[in-house]
Amino acid sequence: MSRNPMQKQKLLFLRKILLEKTDENHGLTTTEILSELASYGISAERKSLYDDLQVLEKFGMDICKTKSSTVKYYVASRKFELPELKLLVDAIQSSKFITEKKSLSLIHKLEGLASVYDGKELQRQVFVSNRAKTMNERIYYSVDKIQNAIALNRKISFKYYRWELDFSGAERIVKREKIKDGGYVASPWALCWDDENYYLIGYDTSADCIKHYRVDKMDEIMILDEERDGGKTFEKFDLAGYSKGVFSMFGGEEKSVKLSVDNDCIGVIVDRFGKNIFVTKESDTAFSVSVNVVTSKQFYAWVFGLGGKVRIVAPDDVVDEFLNQLENVKNSFNLS
Repeated sequence: MSRNPMQKQKLLFLRKILLEKTDENHGLTTTEILSELASYGISAERKSLYDDLQVLEKFGMDICKTKSSTVKYYVASRKFELPELKLLVDAIQSSKFITEKKSLSLIHKLEGLASVYDGKELQRQVFVSNRAKTMNERIYYSVDKIQNAIALNRKISFKYYRWELDFSGAERIVKREKIKDGGYVASPWALCWDDENYYLIGYDTSADCIKHYRVDKMDEIMILDEERDGGKTFEKFDLAGYSKGVFSMFGGEEKSVKLSVDNDCIGVIVDRFGKNIFVTKESDTAFSVSVNVVTSKQFYAWVFGLGGKVRIVAPDDVVDEFLNQLENVKNSFNLS
């Protein structure tokens, strides 16, 4: 009599059953395990099951059993523990560059790394539909192409888009428009995840400077045959420092700015610029610090948002620009 071909897969299905149906709070008796195997068309004897469990343990599975009147077997540890999976789920949910569709897909895959019981805890954390998400499903392929170009030391070409309103018809239409006809060419050097968005940090040969681009706004990326430029510029490039200075990656001129800060805001300054800053006592209630920042509207908004606890002291042109920004906002309300 020929042997059931499913028997050859018994160990694989036993491993699947233990990973899916057990954890520290949920075990299976040998009778229940045999029943689960039978649902896959696999018959087994109790004695052979003990041998199979030992084989899986030697293979590296952390299989334990409860010490009670009814012996139950369960997987005690996994590559990812439940708190780690929850952390990954939170990161996916809060990432604007991951679309809602892809977020749900990734979270579902993470559920497969836990038991069905722990997987339900991950499901209860899913609130993706209420998060602001990118609508560019191709971003994952864009990231892959950029990484390949970096590995191959090649330039890339791409189209860059922005959202615009079209009032030419009866209704306004939100549409994507190319910022520049003919597209862009850049030398990719790094990818940066900042302010919940993905950015390409690259070298623009024509402008002879470092530039950054939102990856979700990039499309039609092509890897060129030309080798990258800007190698010497990036030899000592500080990606973390660049990210801190750019303030959410909006353009502007980088300058050294002196700030006067209330003492209770030292944590805010360290969080923004790191602990390797030099501060000077200004008074019993305030200190001064000089930092390199990109003087964009986002920087001024950051200062304003701290409610007067951080004040721009120098240079004068940055102080004047900040005051102009405040005046422009005031005028936009048509206040007398």
